[in-house]
Amino acid sequence: MDYDIEHRPSYALLSVDLDQSEELQAEAGAMVSHTDGITIDTKAQGGIVDSLKRTAFGGESFFMNTFSADRPGHVTLAPPLPGDVISKELRDERLLVQSGSFLAADAGIDIDTKFGGGRTFFGGEGLFLLELSGTGRTFLSSYGAIERVDLDPGETYTVDTGHIVAFEGSTNFDVKKVGGLKSTLFSGEGLVCEFSGEGSVWLQTRSTDAFLSWLIPNLPTGNGGDDSGGFSIDF
Repeated sequence: MDYDIEHRPSYALLSVDLDQSEELQAEAGAMVSHTDGITIDTKAQGGIVDSLKRTAFGGESFFMNTFSADRPGHVTLAPPLPGDVISKELRDERLLVQSGSFLAADAGIDIDTKFGGGRTFFGGEGLFLLELSGTGRTFLSSYGAIERVDLDPGETYTVDTGHIVAFEGSTNFDVKKVGGLKSTLFSGEGLVCEFSGEGSVWLQTRSTDAFLSWLIPNLPTGNGGDDSGGFSIDF
């Protein structure tokens, strides 16, 4: 499988070349285009139970699309938010991915949910993470650019929970407060995740939580029926 990631000012577009009989599984709604000879099968990947787990706990779509090549062709995909796309080759290993960052993977990659205990719940990233395992290529997306940090054995690195994209299964992690209670409540940082090597961690330069925290107070509000022409949005 060949691939190309096109970097543009505000977003990345992923183009995947498929040989005859090759397959690619992708998040529902990610497709931009494909050539003739590509068939799409939409189904609950891994069965109803696994799909419900991914939707309820992993923040992903219930259905996934599998693109199959009847003859050589290509599929183009794009993430829902403006940002970056990276590829990661798995060789009989695990990759833990935050909600919303999975874009696509080889058909041989198993996609499941991983219970991370109370630490992921308190970290604000959801009680479950997506677990990608097996051998094959995976594609991850982000909000903003993606940076990779490689940790040596025993080395630690601290990341704001809203900026985590993925990390290798060999990496240990623990969610902690920023300083004392005052810092956690008023510094604007909240909780952080402390990773310890050996392994790699991928970060995104922007945070959807931070963007929403800025956006929601600035949304126009008002009575849609009055003369102001405003509108109201309930969350």
